[in-house]
Amino acid sequence: MVFKAKRRTVVTTAAGVLVLLVAALVVTVFTHGNSSSASSAGGDNMVAYPVGHRPAAPDFTATSLTGTPINFASYRGKIVVLNIWGSWCAPCVSEGQTLKYLDEEYGPQGIAFLGDDLQDTPVQALAFLRSAGITYPSVNDANGAVVQRLAIAVPISATPTTLVIDKTGHIAGVIDGAVTYPDMTTLLRDAAVTQ
Repeated sequence: MVFKAKRRTVVTTAAGVLVLLVAALVVTVFTHGNSSSASSAGGDNMVAYPVGHRPAAPDFTATSLTGTPINFASYRGKIVVLNIWGSWCAPCVSEGQTLKYLDEEYGPQGIAFLGDDLQDTPVQALAFLRSAGITYPSVNDANGAVVQRLAIAVPISATPTTLVIDKTGHIAGVIDGAVTYPDMTTLLRDAAVTQ
C-alpha cells in the first residue's frame, strides 16, 4: 500500500510539473510573438526584423494636422519613418531635433517621414512642430485609431514609438522610446535591404 501511495504521489507531481511547463511554454510563445525572428541590435529599446520575418504595416487613412487627407498606401515604394508622438510627451519633445535632423539628411534621399500625433489637439501639436522646425506631415490621431491599426502588426506600448517601414510596406524595425541617431541610421540601412 505504501508503495502504491508513493507511486501515485510521484505520478501526480510529475503531471503537475508537466502542466506547468506546458503553460510556461504557451505563455512564452504568445507573449513574445515574433521575438525569435527579431533582434535587439542597437539600444535595448530597438527591435530589428530581418527580411522574410517583417510584419506588414497595416494601411490607414487619416487627416493631417493641417486638414489634408493622408492615405498610408500612397507611401508604398518608399522607406518610411513613422513616429508616434504627442506634444504632451516629454521624450517626444526631446527627440524632436533628432527627427528634424534625420528628415533633413535622409528626406532628400527619398526616405519619407510621417508623424502620428496621438491624443493631442491640432493647435498644440502644430505649435510644437513649428517650434521644433519639423516640416514633415503628421496625422491627427486624437482617439488613437491609427495606433490601434499599427498595433495589429507590432506591439506599441509607449509614446514615442517609431516604426521604420521598408519599400514593400513591411516593418523593418521599431524603436520604443525616444529615437537616437545611431539606432535610426541602423534601421534605415536595414530597411534598404528588402530581399
